[in-house]
Amino acid sequence: KVALDEETWSNSPLQLLWDYLRHNHEEVLRSPLCPVVISVTMYFIACLFYTLLDGLSSVMPAVNRYRIHPEQPVKLKSVLKALMLTFYNHVVFVFPAAVAQWYWRPPLPLEDTAPTVLEFAMDILGCIVLFDFQYYLWHWVHHKSKWLYANFHAIHHEYSQPFCWVTQYMSVWELTSVGFWTTVDPVLLGCHSLTGFAFMIFNIWVSVDDHSGYDFPWSLHNLIPFNLWGGSPKHDTHHRSPNTNYEPYFSHWDWLCGTNSEYLASPAMAEKRKGNKK
Repeated sequence: KVALDEETWSNSPLQLLWDYLRHNHEEVLRSPLCPVVISVTMYFIACLFYTLLDGLSSVMPAVNRYRIHPEQPVKLKSVLKALMLTFYNHVVFVFPAAVAQWYWRPPLPLEDTAPTVLEFAMDILGCIVLFDFQYYLWHWVHHKSKWLYANFHAIHHEYSQPFCWVTQYMSVWELTSVGFWTTVDPVLLGCHSLTGFAFMIFNIWVSVDDHSGYDFPWSLHNLIPFNLWGGSPKHDTHHRSPNTNYEPYFSHWDWLCGTNSEYLASPAMAEKRKGNKK
């Protein structure tokens, strides 16, 4: 074990976490399979969490009140359909691609020191801003082109009221595009490996949350001021009005490009906001 000197620790409180990961899981972190394992694991954890909430919402009004469409429960048939495509894409395309990458790509180098908290936060923000712009363009183009929409994106809009498993109910081309940017953006910005892993986890959680159909008071879009963060109500509106709200995270590109639209909150949040205006 490597002892932490006082200067290193004071510069980066993340050093303890990074040293633990490097000294105990170095081979796993260096493996080209690591990003795939992180992505798949995080996706299923997030989806299982919201699936549990969906189950509870049918018997617990306290949970159901935070659903954007509380009058329409998620159907098992819809969940199974989405799961089948998810498993198909991962087994037929994602897993073979990961194995091929593991075969030809050398193990990834790991840094000795962790990023500072400021570097970590700013790099995460940079990845979010870059991915947000990339996906906005991809999304806009695939809605404006009838051929691209019909062949690559229409499948994702089979559900007008999304739930968590709809997040990756998409074509292989769209899944590949999203996965490529999530993996490459931290590299393009020169981020630390720890930052890249953290961004991957954050990106997956937010994507699932956007499709979850829930509008909690503690959700990011209710905490970040000025409606800068779109969140689940905005993306739910996109599934019902496909020519609006293309941006995955923020709202500024939709505002600037005229693709923004008003979107409704869940009944509970609407009541709360109505009460705050009184």
